[in-house]
Amino acid sequence: MFVKLTSTDRVPVAINAAQISFISCISEGTRIRFGEGRSVTVVEPLDEVMDRLNQTRQLPEA
Repeated sequence: MFVKLTSTDRVPVAINAAQISFISCISEGTRIRFGEGRSVTVVEPLDEVMDRLNQTRQLPEA
């Protein structure tokens, strides 16, 4: 399932929750990593990103 967020340049981005490998809080917002060096930074705070991604029920099991 995809989640729509806003990148740091104010462009909408769609995130596939099943492909996320790591999420971290940075000064510009939240960095979402997908592995293999791919990542995106969004302006939404970490807690909001986690809440929206958890609603998909597709985050990898820890």
